[in-house]
Amino acid sequence: MFAVIKTGGKQYRVAANDVLTIEKLEGAAGDTVEFNEILMVGEGAGATFGVPFVEGAMVIAEVVEQGRARKVIAFKKRRRQNSKRIRGHRQHQTVVKITDILTGGAKPAKKAAAKKEAAPAAEAPAKSEAAASTAAPLFTAPAGEPDNLTKIKGIGPVAAGQLNEQGITTFAQVAALSDADIARIDEAMPFSTDQISDWRDQAKALAE
Repeated sequence: MFAVIKTGGKQYRVAANDVLTIEKLEGAAGDTVEFNEILMVGEGAGATFGVPFVEGAMVIAEVVEQGRARKVIAFKKRRRQNSKRIRGHRQHQTVVKITDILTGGAKPAKKAAAKKEAAPAAEAPAKSEAAASTAAPLFTAPAGEPDNLTKIKGIGPVAAGQLNEQGITTFAQVAALSDADIARIDEAMPFSTDQISDWRDQAKALAE
């Protein structure tokens, strides 16, 4: 039996044990989520269609992981204006595994309490270490007064604040970025390699 669910403004055909990537949902790995907007459930002649949703139907899924899609670059250039803008975006996504399809108002079975309590205790050190690693900035900010990075064309107040949070506070730092450093920033922040390379070229003149 399969069902058609609606979530994040999109429709998905799902069956038990299917793993799919959808728009971001709240929850950590291992949490259970419920989909109540069921457009169709069943198979063949026994399929039931909703108007718009099937009453009493529900799809249960387990969160596998939270992640982000590949970076999408938006590039805008004005003719004869010597103006261009590059923006990067990585959409947040959630990977879920379908565990059950319920009909007729049936309720999902509860997980064993012992299993649910034991998992956080075992995973606590790993989660704390992961949180610590993600919280650490990419670079170490130098001592002294920071530069106004908004003087670099293409860096606004928001982007300057994001760079400062990652330890980039001076023109000299931006000018000294290596290709490997640019790749790290491209992976961790919403800026493209071309955009950061352009900032590096501008920063070399400002740092002199």
